[in-house]
Amino acid sequence: MLRLNQIKILVSEDTKDNLELSIRKRLNVKQEDIIEYKIYKKSIDARRKDSVYYIYEINVNLKNESIIKRTNNILDTEEEVYKPIINKKIIDRPVIIGFGPAGMFAAYEFAKHGFKPIVYERGCDVETRIKKVEEFWKTGALDTECNVQFGEGGAGTFSDGKLNTMIKDKEHRKHEVLSVFVKNGADESIMYTNKPHLGTDNLRTIVKNMREKIISWGGEVHFNSKLTDIRIENNELQGITINDSEYIKTNCLILAIGHSARETFYMLNDHHVSMNSKPFAVGLRVEHKQSLINENQYGKYAKYLPPADYKLTYTAESGRGVYSFCMCPGGYVVNSSSIEGQTVVNGMSNKARESENANSAIIVTVTNKEYGDELFDGISFQEKLEKLCYKEGNGNIPVQKNIDFKNNVKTTKIGNIKPIIKGNYVFGNLRNVLPEYLCNDIIEAFKDFDNKIKGYDADDVLLLGVESRTSSPIRINRDEYLESNIKGIYPCGEGAGYAGGITSSAIDGLKVFESIVK
Repeated sequence: MLRLNQIKILVSEDTKDNLELSIRKRLNVKQEDIIEYKIYKKSIDARRKDSVYYIYEINVNLKNESIIKRTNNILDTEEEVYKPIINKKIIDRPVIIGFGPAGMFAAYEFAKHGFKPIVYERGCDVETRIKKVEEFWKTGALDTECNVQFGEGGAGTFSDGKLNTMIKDKEHRKHEVLSVFVKNGADESIMYTNKPHLGTDNLRTIVKNMREKIISWGGEVHFNSKLTDIRIENNELQGITINDSEYIKTNCLILAIGHSARETFYMLNDHHVSMNSKPFAVGLRVEHKQSLINENQYGKYAKYLPPADYKLTYTAESGRGVYSFCMCPGGYVVNSSSIEGQTVVNGMSNKARESENANSAIIVTVTNKEYGDELFDGISFQEKLEKLCYKEGNGNIPVQKNIDFKNNVKTTKIGNIKPIIKGNYVFGNLRNVLPEYLCNDIIEAFKDFDNKIKGYDADDVLLLGVESRTSSPIRINRDEYLESNIKGIYPCGEGAGYAGGITSSAIDGLKVFESIVK
């Protein structure tokens, strides 16, 4: 099989016929010489706004590949295949805590290979979860065990469903993750799009299909089932307690608890599971008109292309990094609270990315210099911000215009940008939520961002708060075999401090599965 690189097609001329013509020209072959071709990668080159191109990498099977001269843009390649090494019989059925991306993919692979995993998820199944979350957005009635953070699919179920990751993939784990999504209902384009996304509407079907597949292979998935205790003897796991009542014997526990399971971190610490605090980031959500982002990124070619995203970084005079995170083209800002009296926001998009606004977190890196040296000081810092946010919005999402944020005054009237939000909102002053030094960093960064995206720092741009659950403030330590200091416990995914996002969390679930079965 051959790999063709750097096939460029103007976005206004992107058709199947033009792609096939480009392939034949590159190889200097006829149509009948090609057995099949598949798109390996597809990205957008918008460096020049007067000529925006799709850049393709294509895998091609020819009837006679020996006649083709290899060059930098015509290479030999092989099919990507994920091949875990399996040669261990697990004494107990593996038990998985959490059914977000890390727990789901660990469970999926265990079940597929006959190990019959048992999953316990503190939240509800996705159908029930959707109803509870939408009720919360409508009325403010919060279920602290089933919300945007907890439930089938994890926090990613109510997100944009972005699948891009910077992880190196020599073992083809990313390929496996994307393949599993496609087998369970995702569009095949995620296999090759440069920045693939599923959309929250599609994710809801995909996670349900994955759960049903796990069960059909002999696994179990239990909802409304919270890990409340663990039993350890001689530094080895003996079993766990669910909902303070049901004891399950196990010597193989995968902890895929997510970054918001604060009480679980406290319980693990009581049992001397080794953990340490780690840096994370906090900040605000920002809303712009999607048309502004499209025009800045693509110029006159915007009408041919999907809604544009962006990625921005800046180092403030303080030395702290300020950057965009979880950017949602055509999306919604959502109330993602999971604790009474605390407000936190996130971003979400459907597959079509159809709303008028783009939103992104603009966050600032914080370390123990900002929040303290004790293990749970990072969590306390998050909680302080979320309580202040709840107070500022009286339980709703506080919204502020950019000019009012700079002037440290409460917003009383919006401009050209209307808030697009899941959940109720009120006008507020976010300077009452974030520490002054973080506000100054964000104001400074916006000036720089406006040089890259004209209009980014406009007066009527909206800020919403608070974005504080960007990653886990805790890492559950593990050794080279991905096992904690307590034998039989395998920390996994974003909550354990080893991933950031759907794909990297799913990949970490595969790594833990591999380590256990190897």
